[in-house]
Amino acid sequence: MSGSTERPNLVFIFPDRLRRDSMACYGNDWIQSRELNALAEGSLVFENCYVTQPVCAPARSSIVSGLYPTTAEMPVNRLVMPDRIDVVAGMVSGEYTKGYVGKWHLGDELRVRRGFDHWVSCHDNWWREYTDRSDRSRFSDYHRFLVARGIAPDQKHPGGSTFSASLRSALPAELQMATFVGARAAEFIETNAATPFVLYVSTIEPHPPFAGPYDDLYDPATLPVEETFLQAPEGSTLFNRLRAELFSRSVRDGIDLRDGEPAWRRLRANYWGAAKLVDDMVGAILKAIDGAGISDRTIVVFTSDHGDMVGTHGMLEMRTPYEEATRVPLLICDPRLENGHRLIEGNVSQIDLLPTLLELLGETVPEGLQGVSRAGVVRGEETLAGNDVFVQHNGVGDRNLAAECEDYDWPEEKLADLNFINSQPWRCVVTADRWKLNLCAVDQGELYDLNADPLEQTNLFDRPEQRDRVRAMAARLRQWQQTVGDTAPLPAV
Repeated sequence: MSGSTERPNLVFIFPDRLRRDSMACYGNDWIQSRELNALAEGSLVFENCYVTQPVCAPARSSIVSGLYPTTAEMPVNRLVMPDRIDVVAGMVSGEYTKGYVGKWHLGDELRVRRGFDHWVSCHDNWWREYTDRSDRSRFSDYHRFLVARGIAPDQKHPGGSTFSASLRSALPAELQMATFVGARAAEFIETNAATPFVLYVSTIEPHPPFAGPYDDLYDPATLPVEETFLQAPEGSTLFNRLRAELFSRSVRDGIDLRDGEPAWRRLRANYWGAAKLVDDMVGAILKAIDGAGISDRTIVVFTSDHGDMVGTHGMLEMRTPYEEATRVPLLICDPRLENGHRLIEGNVSQIDLLPTLLELLGETVPEGLQGVSRAGVVRGEETLAGNDVFVQHNGVGDRNLAAECEDYDWPEEKLADLNFINSQPWRCVVTADRWKLNLCAVDQGELYDLNADPLEQTNLFDRPEQRDRVRAMAARLRQWQQTVGDTAPLPAV
C-alpha cells in the first residue's frame, strides 16, 4: 500500500436481490453491465461471498452491524432493529461525515438516525413499523421527488397517498429509484469531497416487481439461462419443492407463469433489465468520485443483500440456501493497493465486511462483532484458506409466501403446509473445501459437493458413504452456534 496517511473515504453500494452472475467477472459475458464490469477490472473480486441470511432485513442488519441476524434481533423482515444495536456510523470516528442514501429496511425509514449525519429516504410503505407514530403521516425524499415532477401517488397511506410498486416500476428511467439514489449519492460525494466521509448507498432494484423501463433490453427467447433454469428441485427440501410448485402455478408481476418457459423467460429478461438500473446508478456514483478528484483515496465496495432464484430450480425469491440466493457479488476497490485487481479464492461471509472495512479505514474494531477482519486478505498478506461460512434462515413470523402472487391455482391446504414449513429455522455451513450442508429440524437435509456439482443438482445427504461427512459438518454447525449464541434446533444426524 502507499505511504499516504490521509484518511480514506468509503462508498458502500448494495442493491436488493442482485444475483452474483450479474457481471463479466462472475461468468456473465453478455449482460449490459458496463459500469460494474469497469469497477471489477480495478477491484478485488471475491469468488465466494455469502450472506448471513437470504432475506432482506436480516441480511442488511448484518451488513451494517457486524452481527448475525438473531444477535441483531432482526431474524425476519418487518421488524425494527433496537437502538441498542450499534451500526457502522456509530463505530466510525467524528473525523468522518457519515451518510446513508436509499433503502434501510431496518425500521424507522424516514429520519436521520443511528449516528449518520446525512439521510436520504426512499420508502413510505413500512409505516406500520415506525416507532414514532407521527412519522406515519410523513413521506420519503423519493416520494417528494416524484410529486415535484408531477407524478400522482396511487396507493392509500395514513398521510394520504403514496406510490405503489407497480406505478413506480412503470416510470421512465430518469424517475426510477436507482436513478434518484445515484443522483443523491453523487450530491453527497460532491458536497463532502474535501473531508473524509463514509457513505452507504442502497436501492430496491432489481427487487420485484420485475418490470421497468429496460424490459425490452433482452430478448426472452434467446436469453442465456443456466442448466437448472426451471429444473424442479427433486431431492431437495419439502420447503423448496412446495415453493417451486406454487410459483409454477401463479401469476407474478402480470406474467402468468402457468404458461411455462416463455413466461419464465420474460420474467428473467425483465429482472436483468432492472439490473441495468443498478449499473447506471453505479456509473453515476463512480463519475462523482472521479469528478471530485478523490478516486485515489476512496474505497468502493459493491455487493448485494442477497440474490434471487428468478427461475433457477423452478423457484422465485430467496429464503433458500441455494447458491443463487445466498452467494452474492463482492467487489472491493481500494486505490491504495499496489495490486488492486485480483481474484480472491475461498469463502467469505458478509459478517466479516464491517470489521474489515473499519480496519481499512484505520478505525478501531469494536469488541463483540461476530465477524473477523479480512483486511489482511485485502492487502494480500493473508488468504481465505480454511474458512467456513454459516447461513441462517429464521422463518418464524415471516409472511404468507403467496402474498406477492397476483393469482395462483394451488390448494389452500398446500399453501398452509408451505407457510408452516417456512416457520421452521434452518442452518447452513459451506466448508472451506466447498461442501454445503443444510439442516432443518423438520425437513429433508441437504448435502452438496459444490466442487463436482456447483449447480446443486444431486443431494447426497442420504448416501451411506457420506454419513461421516454429514456428522462432521453438523458438528461444525453446532460449534458455530455455541460461539455466536444461536439456539435454532438442529436434527440429530
